[in-house]
Amino acid sequence: MKLAVDSSSFAKRYVQEVGSNNLDRLLESASELALCVILVPEIISGLNRRLRERALSPADYRAAKRQLLNDVHDATILQVTPAVISRSVKLLESNVLRAMDALHVACALEWQADLFVTSDRRQLIAAMNTGLHAEYVGRPDASGDG
Repeated sequence: MKLAVDSSSFAKRYVQEVGSNNLDRLLESASELALCVILVPEIISGLNRRLRERALSPADYRAAKRQLLNDVHDATILQVTPAVISRSVKLLESNVLRAMDALHVACALEWQADLFVTSDRRQLIAAMNTGLHAEYVGRPDASGDG
């Protein structure tokens, strides 16, 4: 299975929360993994926020960062191409979606992912609106962003 994962979901590998086990299960069943080029900076940003808030120790931050870089080493890194930009504009015009979230969905569409995984309900709806098979791995009661 060609699996594309957004930042909100992939971050669950480094911070245990609702959906972490589901993400691990999906990653194990994937034959190919693809990640948008913006995923690493987005996750590093989130980890640094947790570090500043003291929700993550410096040692845990370093370990999570090292694991992230190891995890993405063998993944297909999807680039922001003119086709991805075009798709993201269409997504933004027809969905309630943030720009970076649109890029993740557009990359998954261009790569022709079999499954797109997100922890953001608006991103899930946008992906499904395009016909992309998508799965939500987050809080069952979350109504908005992941």
